[in-house]
Amino acid sequence: MKKSYRVKREQDFSQIFSQGKNVANRKFVVYHLPKEQEHFRVGLSVSKKLGNAVTRNAIKRKIRHVLIECRSQLVPDDFVIIARKGVEELTYREIKQNLLHVLKLAKLYQEGVPLEKET
Repeated sequence: MKKSYRVKREQDFSQIFSQGKNVANRKFVVYHLPKEQEHFRVGLSVSKKLGNAVTRNAIKRKIRHVLIECRSQLVPDDFVIIARKGVEELTYREIKQNLLHVLKLAKLYQEGVPLEKET
């Protein structure tokens, strides 16, 4: 995922948490903040409680892959995805299903409607 698609600064995370809205399901929490920009930006948070660095990085890779696959249907907002306990045991397909569910609840994912240009 390109750097322009990532939320990296502490200041940006704080702003999303304090001013944004949140939606959750059993496996993920999503905080989102509407922004006027070309494409979405995402920050990922995977706790040390979910496993060692290898496990956490594998979870983040799977989440990023889902977002890249579905980027044309994602609303151009800033959001942070927090993985909850139990995600480490899921397959890629189950992660995708749960993540898309919570993104739909947050109205960040619109099925079948490309919202941005593919790059």
